[in-house]
Amino acid sequence: MRSISLLAAAILVADQITKWWALHGLRFGEAVPVIPGLFSLTLVMNPGLAFGMLGGVPEAFRWMVGLLSIGAVVLLAVIAARLLPTGGAWTRLALGLIFGGAAGNLIDRLRFGAVVDYLDFYWGAYHWPAFNVADSAITVGVSILAFRMLVDSPKTG
Repeated sequence: MRSISLLAAAILVADQITKWWALHGLRFGEAVPVIPGLFSLTLVMNPGLAFGMLGGVPEAFRWMVGLLSIGAVVLLAVIAARLLPTGGAWTRLALGLIFGGAAGNLIDRLRFGAVVDYLDFYWGAYHWPAFNVADSAITVGVSILAFRMLVDSPKTG
């Protein structure tokens, strides 16, 4: 459990430092090309959930997005309690990444009512939704858990 907490704390710190930098070093909505035609730093505030889902919810109902976020963390805690006894190092890694990322985004929701995003990948006119360190950690952690469940699933005869 200690390794999960340490990794989650490291992700949380990295996430909050990079978001602080984005808030103080970038202008809202202005793209700063890093790899022209592929990647820019663009500060945006995401009031919705993953990939901007529910981003159009009126401001009076944004508390619901916060409750859904808290609910997701509680659900993750329940899943963690079931997986940890037999999960091994990969499960601990995945849970540390997910918890750290979830905490980073939850802090943003409490502070700003939205998540600070700034990593903008695109190809031509197509833009992947902007994201941040927390989103990246959550995505990698969930991918590790999904892979573990596929590989370790019981074989049916």
